[in-house]
Amino acid sequence: MPAEVSWPQDLLPHWRDEQLLLGQTCCYPLVELLPDVQLVGTFHSSAQGCDGKRYRSWLVARREDENLTLSDFRGRRAVCNSNDSHSGFNSLRYVIAPLAQNGKFFSDTRFSGSHRQSLAALRAGDADIAAIDCITWALLRRNYPEELAGLEIIGETPLCAALPLITSAKTDAETLEKLRGALSELTSDTRYQDLLAESLISGFSVSERAFYDEVREWKDRAAALGVTAL
Repeated sequence: MPAEVSWPQDLLPHWRDEQLLLGQTCCYPLVELLPDVQLVGTFHSSAQGCDGKRYRSWLVARREDENLTLSDFRGRRAVCNSNDSHSGFNSLRYVIAPLAQNGKFFSDTRFSGSHRQSLAALRAGDADIAAIDCITWALLRRNYPEELAGLEIIGETPLCAALPLITSAKTDAETLEKLRGALSELTSDTRYQDLLAESLISGFSVSERAFYDEVREWKDRAAALGVTAL
């Protein structure tokens, strides 16, 4: 089937494009902003912190704070990649909610635009803590270890549903099945194991939308404790 690879900067229109054959989104936009796209499935990851098609975020701070716990960061500064990210925003909101007072825990929260930029903000001293998804952390540790210099993991979030692969609502059922078959073959064929290892992909499973319900549950549980932002 004819297709081309693109790396759009404006992701929401890309995810909503009726011509989208295969893409990957974050699970928070999936449940909040993309009611019409179809789920193709979820890659499994071999990164430390993952379990099958579930992943977590590491709570990361500078090495000088490596012996602190999350509660010690009350009144300090957080940095997130964006407010529509599960790994960087929703998961951090979820774990600080029980510690918040009058809906507030951090003194300030800034948005960096990406996990890599959040790590740069930590290194520069512009923020004190961030939630970084464990797959990004593992890939940076292997390929760009200098970006983790002086930083340490001081905690973790619970496991949650990992990033979904999606296709347009207009994709027909036959094509959807072909996509799923191709991805299953890709992750099981010995010819592609080196390629998969480079991306820390260890398998593929078909997922249903109910698998991602916990993402909204995390948002709702934080809201029940009076925390809607960071």
